[in-house]
Amino acid sequence: MSFSMTGYGQSALHFGGYKVEIEVKSVNHRYCEVVIRLPREWTRFEDPLRRTVQRFVKRGRIDVFINKEAEENTAPPVLLNHKAVNTYMEAAREVSERHGLNGELTVRDLLSLPGVFLTPEEVGTNQDPEPEEWGRVLEEGLVKAMEGLVAMRTSEGSFLARDVEQRLNRLEKLHGEMVQLAPSVVEEYRNKLRQRLAELNDGSFAFDEHKFGMEIAIFADRCNIDEELIRLHSHFEQCKGLLRADEPVGRKLDFLIQEMNREVNTIGSKANHLTLVNRVVEMKAELEKIREQLANIE
Repeated sequence: MSFSMTGYGQSALHFGGYKVEIEVKSVNHRYCEVVIRLPREWTRFEDPLRRTVQRFVKRGRIDVFINKEAEENTAPPVLLNHKAVNTYMEAAREVSERHGLNGELTVRDLLSLPGVFLTPEEVGTNQDPEPEEWGRVLEEGLVKAMEGLVAMRTSEGSFLARDVEQRLNRLEKLHGEMVQLAPSVVEEYRNKLRQRLAELNDGSFAFDEHKFGMEIAIFADRCNIDEELIRLHSHFEQCKGLLRADEPVGRKLDFLIQEMNREVNTIGSKANHLTLVNRVVEMKAELEKIREQLANIE
């Protein structure tokens, strides 16, 4: 199965009073490049998250965006200052004993006094989840986003593979026509050369069958494309096998397309035949379209 290098995935999680959104997008790239953008306080998780991405993809540029926002209608956390409460109660007892006053501090009185409640910043503590918990949450969210991205890359990859395979079928058809045309090239050249010599012979020179045969033999050797046609057929089979492989095959396919181009160019330079040259032009056009599609296959 072939995979595209283009895809998108996202996920959203709610944890510790925050909403965490993760977006992942990928485009084609020669290697596997992972770029992660996340809040500064989560920088420590960058390497583990990068390794998570690399478990899912082997090639392409993958951009990961992680945002953290406080949930709406979430009250800021406060802490009860027990030291201040004890101080207020001791002071109340002292005033009562020293001055003979009656009455006690109630809960309502205490809660209304300054300093009884402190924010986490005032006491140097933090009510956010522990770093290890955030690491687990980010890992879970990234996995969900990557699953979405892989699903899109798989779907797009299947479409690309079908298109490439159809073009390979077209190339095989052109190849078959070349195989049928190849033997007739020498025969047509022999007939045309014999006819031309007959037209030019005004009786001033004798026709030499031996030299004529040597000329035909040299031409036949020069325009022989059997080896190129055999190698092309082999490349077609290898390409179709790679398109069904469960591994990154983009580079291998790109190499095979280069080899096919080389064989087709050789056929074009050897073929002294108009119909064969036309088939070469058609094959080169199809190979260029395949090459463009392969630029997106992992």
